[in-house]
Amino acid sequence: MFWLIEVWLNMWDENIKDHPYIRGVKLIDGKNNFPISWLNQQGYCEYSIFLEYVQGIETAPTPEMQKGQEVHQQLEDQFKEKAVSTTFQEMMHISKGEDILSRELYVFSAKYGIRGMIDEIWLTPDEFVVIDDKPGTIAYESMVNQVLAYCLAFKDTVDGDIRRIRAALRQRGTDNIFWTVEFDENAETKIKALLQRMQDLFNGSKHFLPTDNPRKCAKCRFKDYCEFK
Repeated sequence: MFWLIEVWLNMWDENIKDHPYIRGVKLIDGKNNFPISWLNQQGYCEYSIFLEYVQGIETAPTPEMQKGQEVHQQLEDQFKEKAVSTTFQEMMHISKGEDILSRELYVFSAKYGIRGMIDEIWLTPDEFVVIDDKPGTIAYESMVNQVLAYCLAFKDTVDGDIRRIRAALRQRGTDNIFWTVEFDENAETKIKALLQRMQDLFNGSKHFLPTDNPRKCAKCRFKDYCEFK
C-alpha cells in the first residue's frame, strides 16, 4: 500500500529569514539552513555554488537537468494516482506493523541546517530505507553525501525511533538500487563533518574551492563565468 505524506516548511514563520547575500539559504533561529541537493553540486564543484547562489549567476538548465526533471515528475504523478494522503505521525505508526512507502517526503533539520525532499522512503517495522534517484549506476561521492544528509535529517525528525536507517541510490526510472549502506555512526560522522564545512563556507570562515578536474570544467554550465576555468 502506498502512502503520500504532505509536509512543508512555513517560509513565513517569523523565525525564518532569507540570508542577506546567499540566495537559497535561510536563517532559522540564527543558523544557516540550505537545500540538501546542494551537496551533490558541492561534490562536483564547490565553487559553482558560490557562482550561482552568492554571485547570482543564472544559466539555462542543461539537457540532463531537464530530462531528470521530466522523469522525476512522471514518477511523482504515477505515485499520486495510487497514494493515500496521511499525516507523518500516522505513517510512522502504521509502519511499525507493515511495510509502506512514501515519495517526496520533506525533511527539515534546524539542528544541522538542512532541508530537502527525499525521492522515496521505505518504512518497515525493522528499518527505514532512504532512496535518492540518480541517473546512471555510479555512486559518486557527491551523490553519497546527498543521500547521507537526507538520512541525517530524517533521523533528526524521528528522534527516539530506534529502527535502523539505510541509505540507497537507485537508477532513475528503474527499480535498480546500485548502492546502499547502513546509516551508522561512521556515516553520520562523515556527513556531519561536511555539513560543518558548508556552514563555514556560508559564514565566510572558509573559501569556496574550485574543482581540479578539467573534465568537470569543460562540462560546467558556469565555465564562461569562472575565473578558474
